[in-house]
Amino acid sequence: MFTAVECEAFGPIEDLRVVERESPTLGPGQLRIAVSACGVNFVDGILVQGKYQIKPPLPFVPGMEIVGRVVELADDVTSAAVGDRVFANVGFGGFASEAVVSATQVQPISTNLTDGQAATFLQSYMTGWFALRHRAGIGPVASADGDGRTLLVLGAGSGVGLAAVDIGSALGLRVVAAASTADKRSLARELGALEVIDNSALDPAGVKDAAKAFAASFPESAERGGVDYLYDPVGGALGETCLRALGDDGQYLVIGFVGGIPSLPANQVLLRNRRVTGVDWGAWAGRNASANRAMLDEIVAAIDAGSLHPVEPTTYPLTSAAQALADLAERKVAGKVALVP
Repeated sequence: MFTAVECEAFGPIEDLRVVERESPTLGPGQLRIAVSACGVNFVDGILVQGKYQIKPPLPFVPGMEIVGRVVELADDVTSAAVGDRVFANVGFGGFASEAVVSATQVQPISTNLTDGQAATFLQSYMTGWFALRHRAGIGPVASADGDGRTLLVLGAGSGVGLAAVDIGSALGLRVVAAASTADKRSLARELGALEVIDNSALDPAGVKDAAKAFAASFPESAERGGVDYLYDPVGGALGETCLRALGDDGQYLVIGFVGGIPSLPANQVLLRNRRVTGVDWGAWAGRNASANRAMLDEIVAAIDAGSLHPVEPTTYPLTSAAQALADLAERKVAGKVALVP
């Protein structure tokens, strides 16, 4: 038997229930992990409410990122051993005390990461790396000089926002981070933001003006008339307005819509040859498994080298999954969140 958090029907987060389930028998190529931590992401709450474009069959167990130790192997698995400390992207089923996964889904954990860090870096850092390295084409960490380029990160106190701050700084970009609380802005500075903007004290136009003023303090960005990259997991009026913070050939990276889907004015895209780029790491990863694994290896190598610095998450017991999701949705937490069985 194992404990799991189950979504029986799409609806309010508080309707989630904690249940005991029978441990499944291993199939060929599978292994069993005793989960020590599971990452909690904003999208988990959207899935539970039935508001995401993907609707898993009911009932289902939310949770995508887990870390733990291998406790059982199928006879044909030779790539791991009982006792190995591993992490995995399981898709669904992470909010549980154990998980059965394919051996191809697991990867050993760097000794530089705690269980909490390992359980919460994957989605945020893969999204940020995919956005900045692959979609925006910014050079590798080892050779980046930044070229005087600036990056505005909205929602910078969230897990995905902080990862973008960390990655952008590692790539040599000059990062300005917009976040709503002092704790979130402090975390952004710790991860390399050169300037922070209090978007709780400013309207969207004020955030846009502050970002442009930051860019104007550097000759290269001043010449281009604004920031070079906008990383937007927020959307809404803030994202729409901050499109105007981009300078010549500036690139708007569309990450998500926590604040609603923005109505981007096409004339503002045309002006100054701005570009709008979609970033859907999850769909890309599903179609490009080997390239996704190579990208994960790059990120882990950068963490091991000390170039990237995933934050330690706020933890909740597994039985408080609904509270964790609610706090995350209400933006009460700075950084990442993990459940601990």
